[in-house]
Amino acid sequence: MEAQRKSFFGALATPLASIFGSGFLVIIPILAATTGIWSVVAMLLITAIAFCIGGVIRFNIRYAEPALKKPEIHKLTVTFERIADIALVFAYIISISLYLRILASFLLVPFDADIEFNEQVITTTIIAFIILFGILKGLKSIENLEVWSLGLTMIIIFLILLSFGIYDIDMLANHSLQWPEAIDLAPWNIATILAGTLIVVQGFETSRYLGEEYNSNTRIRSSRASQLISMIVYLLFVALATPLMHYLHSPVKSNDLIILSGKVIFFLPMMVIFAAILSQFSAAVADTIAGVGNLFEESKSKISINIAYLIIGVSAVALTWSISTFQLVAFASRGFALYYLLQCFVALSVCHKVSQKIMISLVASILLFVTLFAVPIG
Repeated sequence: MEAQRKSFFGALATPLASIFGSGFLVIIPILAATTGIWSVVAMLLITAIAFCIGGVIRFNIRYAEPALKKPEIHKLTVTFERIADIALVFAYIISISLYLRILASFLLVPFDADIEFNEQVITTTIIAFIILFGILKGLKSIENLEVWSLGLTMIIIFLILLSFGIYDIDMLANHSLQWPEAIDLAPWNIATILAGTLIVVQGFETSRYLGEEYNSNTRIRSSRASQLISMIVYLLFVALATPLMHYLHSPVKSNDLIILSGKVIFFLPMMVIFAAILSQFSAAVADTIAGVGNLFEESKSKISINIAYLIIGVSAVALTWSISTFQLVAFASRGFALYYLLQCFVALSVCHKVSQKIMISLVASILLFVTLFAVPIG
């Protein structure tokens, strides 16, 4: 029983760390500028859709994985799976650039030097370090950083929630609680911007690739648990932050969470910055490892590990100097939406129940919308 418990929590750490590494730092300014007082409703919609997508991934763990190992498997299933793995490499490249841009934007705040050029320089430097370290020593030696990062990040998130909650209660008691102004955006604009926030709740698919370490039941349970935990935390986080959104002004910035935390407790911004550095660096390392592994496997070893590092590093740097942080958020959402869409095709190719086909097709239609129409805020 103890071994099973350890196995479950080990399998839970990877998707949970990936989900919180994806965007709890940037979701508040995006929602503040898009949905305002309705931010909790928007967050509920985002997490609910993500949970349905996670259901497709868990379906594939249970049914597609065994089917793919059979010699008589349909070629279309194999093709969809391989294209999905290739798409995932591109999604990882975008997310590496995104995570480190977020890290840089938070890191520069104490020095009052948060301008795009400085963010790009720092991001490029960190990418170069990760790639060089990977080539010389391999990133597996620092992969355990993910577990420590998750633990510390969860502690800091708890402190943020507690601080925001105390602030809200105090404002309510003093009859001075303020709500953000109504947002004057067309429904289509709101839908396309929210579609671009899928990256914020991305990460549950990592359970799909832990087959060498955990059995299918453990991965399915841990993937589902990671989404339920993150859903509760995100909804609580957004609910408690909504009364502080009036402090944010247009145009919003990716590191505006620092402004809100500074309105609550004077030392909270430094904790937020520390969480940003730790979580984003850890997430970037994890996605680099995954991207290199996928590229190596999909090339059938024709691309060496070192060349794979270089391809991913150069591509991430090119993205860093091409688009802004919020554009990266939407671009990453599109990249992962395409991967999830292909996973839906994999699921449909092995699914036999009409009701399941209908549900998977509905999820696929949402992902097609995200892939085609997701846009950044601003």
